[in-house]
Amino acid sequence: MGYPKGLLKNRSVLEPGKYAVISPEGRVINVIPGIRDCQMTILASPKLGASFVQMIGTVSTTGETTMAYGAEEGLETLLFVLDGMGGLEVKSGDTTETLTAGGYIYSPPGAGIHFKSKGDGEVRILLYKQRFTPHPDPEVKLPWTVTGNIHRINESNYDDMENVLVRDLLPTGESFDMNFHTLAFLPGGCHPFVETHVQEHGAYIYTGQGLYLLDETWIPVQAEDFIWFAPFCKQACYGTGLDRMEYIYSKDCNRDESL
Repeated sequence: MGYPKGLLKNRSVLEPGKYAVISPEGRVINVIPGIRDCQMTILASPKLGASFVQMIGTVSTTGETTMAYGAEEGLETLLFVLDGMGGLEVKSGDTTETLTAGGYIYSPPGAGIHFKSKGDGEVRILLYKQRFTPHPDPEVKLPWTVTGNIHRINESNYDDMENVLVRDLLPTGESFDMNFHTLAFLPGGCHPFVETHVQEHGAYIYTGQGLYLLDETWIPVQAEDFIWFAPFCKQACYGTGLDRMEYIYSKDCNRDESL
């Protein structure tokens, strides 16, 4: 990395128990057992206040898992390929797929994810795991492996607004206790109201820039920032750039709250 150019600076903002904005200039590489020849950074974990773990990483042309990631009993996982010129062979249970930019795989509880570079170029990935909350009705089917690519999913208008667009990556039925979505704000787009809800989010911005309300503060954000939102944190966004602002985010759903 070498000597810094100018004053040390970091745009990250942390409000314990409420939210965090993790900007890329503060990232460090973490050693993750079972993941080889990859540069992984942990973005969120219970140490932050999150109920999940999320990482970003670069998979080299020799990168791979040496054991399934997130295969512990009761854990569910998702891998998303942010960008890169290469392919990534992924496996969950009996399902094996090759993912390229925009591709993803969801692995149901206890199955875990294996991945291995195809050797044709680096890719950047998001890697996510959380503890599965079973449905109270034993007749409801357990979740299953899902693969896809966001470039093959049609965008829908978000809350009847033509300049805010959403995609669901996973089925929306009650078998699943989580989902991942992409949300895009075209120039001038914004949330229709300031949200306060029980759902927790982790959001990775991969294009554009915006102004995000987190609790009581409007914070400028841009591509490569990660945002963690605690439950009931006030939140809303304006897309402020000349191009679309887009991020991918997690959401817990389809479950009652425990007492």
